[in-house]
Amino acid sequence: MMHSSPELVDAMHLLADEAARTRSGTGRLVLLRGATGTGRTTVLEAVAEQASALGLVTLRARCSPADSGISFSTVLQLLGAVPEFADLAVDGDERATAAGLWRVLRSYADDSPLLVAVDDVHLADAASHRWLVESARHIDRLPILLVVGERSQYDLDPPGPGFAHTLPPALVRTHTLAPLTPEAAAGRVRDVFPGADRTWVDDCVRAAAGSPLLLRALLDDLREARQPSVPTATAALYPGAYPAAVHWWLDSAGPATTEVARALAVLEENAAALPEADITPLLAELAGADPTRVAGWLTAMTNLGLLTPGPDSRPHYPHPLLRDAVLAGVPASRRRAVHRAAAEAMLRQDAPAEAVARQLLATGPVTAPWAVTLLQDAAALALLDGRDADAVGYLRRALDEPLSDDRRQRVLTELGSLEYAAPRSSAAIPRLAEAVRLPAAPQDRVRAVVALGTALTGRGRTRKAVEVLRSVDGELIDHPDLVRTLHTATVLLSDQDQEIRQEVYRRLSETAERSPELVGPAGQALLVRHAASAGLVSARDAMRRLRTLLTEPGDPLTEPFLVGTAATVAQWADELDEAGRLVDRGLAGQRPDLLHPMHQALLNCRSDIAAARADYTRPTRVPESVTPDNAHAHVLVELVETGRTAQAERLVAGLDLREAADSWELNRFLYARGVVRAAAGDPAAALHDFLECGRRQSAREVTSPVVTPWRTAAAECRLALGRPLEAIALAEEELRLARVWGTPRTVGRALRVLGTATGGRRGLELTEEAVALLTDGAPAGIEPARALLALGHRLGAVGEAARARASLREAMALAERAGAVRLVELAEQTLRKGGSRSPGRRTGTASLTDSERRIAELAAEGRTNVEIAALLHLARRTVETHLTHTYKKLGIRRRAELRPTLDRGAPQP
Repeated sequence: MMHSSPELVDAMHLLADEAARTRSGTGRLVLLRGATGTGRTTVLEAVAEQASALGLVTLRARCSPADSGISFSTVLQLLGAVPEFADLAVDGDERATAAGLWRVLRSYADDSPLLVAVDDVHLADAASHRWLVESARHIDRLPILLVVGERSQYDLDPPGPGFAHTLPPALVRTHTLAPLTPEAAAGRVRDVFPGADRTWVDDCVRAAAGSPLLLRALLDDLREARQPSVPTATAALYPGAYPAAVHWWLDSAGPATTEVARALAVLEENAAALPEADITPLLAELAGADPTRVAGWLTAMTNLGLLTPGPDSRPHYPHPLLRDAVLAGVPASRRRAVHRAAAEAMLRQDAPAEAVARQLLATGPVTAPWAVTLLQDAAALALLDGRDADAVGYLRRALDEPLSDDRRQRVLTELGSLEYAAPRSSAAIPRLAEAVRLPAAPQDRVRAVVALGTALTGRGRTRKAVEVLRSVDGELIDHPDLVRTLHTATVLLSDQDQEIRQEVYRRLSETAERSPELVGPAGQALLVRHAASAGLVSARDAMRRLRTLLTEPGDPLTEPFLVGTAATVAQWADELDEAGRLVDRGLAGQRPDLLHPMHQALLNCRSDIAAARADYTRPTRVPESVTPDNAHAHVLVELVETGRTAQAERLVAGLDLREAADSWELNRFLYARGVVRAAAGDPAAALHDFLECGRRQSAREVTSPVVTPWRTAAAECRLALGRPLEAIALAEEELRLARVWGTPRTVGRALRVLGTATGGRRGLELTEEAVALLTDGAPAGIEPARALLALGHRLGAVGEAARARASLREAMALAERAGAVRLVELAEQTLRKGGSRSPGRRTGTASLTDSERRIAELAAEGRTNVEIAALLHLARRTVETHLTHTYKKLGIRRRAELRPTLDRGAPQP
């Protein structure tokens, strides 16, 4: 059975009461008022159908704008064919005609009580309107119930006086039809679609916006072709009753209201572009309307449900389908014009640059000088906020405007630089190539060429990148500083290709010997770095030379190369704090909208610093790329050191080496994969990786262990494979090179492995030397713990059990502090083999790392692992690992025990 709304029930009760009064001989005017679509016609039709049951004869008329020019057309509908009317209307005397029609009406009433139902009386012709009003004055003396439906809605054009404006209140009973409540609307939807789920019903209710008219039309469309979800576009509806109903609603409201309704709908297409302030002035300006009337309309439509306040407190259409229906028939050119007008109005109102720019995204070219500047400003603001995709959108839109060559060149350079960072971007290199071809100022030319070279190198085309940079040399003869910038960039980019690197460094060295002024401080710094990686200079001398270079005057374009190179060497030299400061300085000087080769180098250096510190208590972030790089190498080593070798193996299996460039990053990855394979118990495969890494490093003239200690790693594999003499040879060679560099970390590592390979008393002496070197001043990282662990082995082997236990326990303490689970477990195993009980690990809440504590608190609040991972930007598996460690430290077994245990600050018994 069809759901009856409370509004219809209330109206029928009122009319039943008035029908009883009419049968007794006393008439009344009942005025049914309501906004378009609220169901006036439905109520009138229901009353007319029940008239006989109420003891009344019905006379009905429905007014139409088409009849407004025909006098008494509405009354003629009511009274039917009246023979007397022709004689009364001949002389055109309205008063005589009205009096004659009144007599006809009275004659009808003499025969039977009447129900006179007039729908849409506000559309009646003027003569009929006056006749009906005048009849209502005398109706209380006749058995006539006059029921009139009248539209009452707030429109932009102020309405005329209502039907009952001049009538005494005692003659009128007014019933205002309210919008459908959500509950009533949902009931009607379920009447038609009994099995609909709640989401589908709610969507229908929102699209109907409280209007019985719109709901009925929508349900008619959806009944024809049931869809799994309520569409957001009217094109998906058939036969189209819903958009027709919306169009009729707009026609009823008039052109001024329609203009505001459509302007609001256009603006909502890009709602994020609207200013935070009240949009009433903007809508009023766009529609050329009175702001006071616009404000009233917004309020009225919100009360009716046709608009709804959003999270931003601004009125919105409650469903995209309604907004789309309002826009039906509005051409794209008109929409673009509205967005342009909105942009210009918002600009005059001092709206934020990004708000105006978002409007421009939906316009065509505005050919105004302010447009490009504003779009570039918006892009800069988006970059500051970390929204690179928004910045790309603004710059792409800027290219639609007419631009001079030099300005277009700058926009293309910025846009190509940003597009390069997007995954699988194919637009960046063509954009940058176009920027390089355009005429521009020398500095802008260099920025574009460096950006293009960086992009080409990142896509594995290093030789092409070098050719592009060299091609511009001849244009910059009068700008030696810019030539130095190009040469320095060429050297840095060549690191990504083994063959080109050798050629470029040879040229740089020859130039430095012949004309050092052509190399500059940045080029000299790169030569220092090259000497350090080739094992030709000590850490002390390298840092002394770099610190001197950092004090020399330089130019802004080459400073990033100098600072970044110095940071890398400082990290090699274990000057980690200084390296960190240099990285921060270098990154602070980078422009986010210009692609630069030193930017990624600085980020890699920051990762290298963190790896050197070896603080494994922090959560691991697994890179999203499937091409192995420096970040993958560090993550793999960290996974192994934290006891997650299986996870490291899975990560290795998911990486694709086929697309990897022939670069130092691939070498670093091969070393890390060897670490994973060795930890997984496959020393033969690990040895292959370490030796391949070494072969590739040596081919690049990188022999110092400060870059990648592949020799000691390979020596440990040879030991595991029972080939100690080969292990000793590798360890001795690394020790020789390490002593050239001279930092405790490199020398201590080589001594440790050589001591293990040598064995006996000599091996013990070498290991003790390693421990003394690494624990004197305690360099960051876990090398001291590794050396102490090796010393424990050596002492145990020569029968010094007490010293062995002390060394192993100290190694455990250092490893546990760093979160190096693997080393802790190795020390425990060694202690157990020696017949000693391993010391109990720290437990309780005090033993939790910062990361473990943060994750535990979130879990105790009831968050799921997936939610915690999303909040902290971690992998779900990382969250699970930290919680596992936390449970062990707290001595608990269930998630429910977290909250009370954390509150007590002590482990469970």
